[in-house]
Amino acid sequence: MTEQDLERFKDKLIETTTFPTVYMYKFIVEADNRKIALVENLFDEDAEILTKLSGSGKYISITCKQVSTSVDEIIELYRKASLIKGIMFL
Repeated sequence: MTEQDLERFKDKLIETTTFPTVYMYKFIVEADNRKIALVENLFDEDAEILTKLSGSGKYISITCKQVSTSVDEIIELYRKASLIKGIMFL
């Protein structure tokens, strides 16, 4: 996700979201324990995290619901997630 993508996304969030809110993040990574841990560690310990292995077993989807207090908090989490090699955003 580029900085331009994040800025457009931020603008949409500002228009459509009232804070604080429970925000749902969705990612796909290779089914590798290290990558799964890197994604899960982005979130607070009280966040609700669900995972689902793909049919081939090669990938895992990670869905997380977490209370966010501002649009900047959401954007910062996506910036950190973008540093994980091979991560896909949904």
